[in-house]
Amino acid sequence: MPLKDLPADARPREKLLARGAAALSDTELLALLLRTGTAGRGVLQMAHELLAPPGKNGDGKPTGGFGGISGLLNAQVEDLKRIKGLGGPAKRAELAAVLELARRALAQQLKAREVFSSPGAVKQYLQLHLAARAHEVFAVLFLDAQNRLIALEELFRGTLTQTSVYPREVVMHALQHQAASVVLAHNHPSGTVQPSRADEALTQTLKAALALVDVRVLDHVIVAPGDALSMAEKGLL
Repeated sequence: MPLKDLPADARPREKLLARGAAALSDTELLALLLRTGTAGRGVLQMAHELLAPPGKNGDGKPTGGFGGISGLLNAQVEDLKRIKGLGGPAKRAELAAVLELARRALAQQLKAREVFSSPGAVKQYLQLHLAARAHEVFAVLFLDAQNRLIALEELFRGTLTQTSVYPREVVMHALQHQAASVVLAHNHPSGTVQPSRADEALTQTLKAALALVDVRVLDHVIVAPGDALSMAEKGLL
């Protein structure tokens, strides 16, 4: 049903102004951001389709939606092109801007206070940066003596093993940032966040290398769309 045909108190904008943003569903919030649909497809239907579960066609290419707000926010800008109505740059740019604002808001929080006073924010921050990548990415959060964020750097890409992640490079970047500690992070494109034996071995190798320059490894976080695991919380560090 087009928005203009809905009762005034059921339209997302009016509902938000009257009852607050928390009263709106994910679909309604996304419809507000999109503003318009396409011919024969209202903006609420378009929003619903974007949040629908993903699928794949016979060629293995993705179809359907992004599996909720988390999946949509983790999507790359290029991924949005396959959705009818998002082929043009305007809406894709707006969605990308929302994602970047979310990243910056979380980064600001982590720079203003001790990282581990909000472990959930750390996981969300890393998910927004890494979870949607089609390939593995290894990143490091460099922290100051008060465990506040100095910088996040993506250092390696590809299949991550002890031979593809170079401890010397991690140590050099830690010294350049004058970091007192680090949080290691990488993504699993497979969707599981369970650490492999290679993940555990890599963590111990980097922990030993960084200890030589008096930099502590506080955690190793593994992320995937909609999920994250802290190796420290699991007692695997």
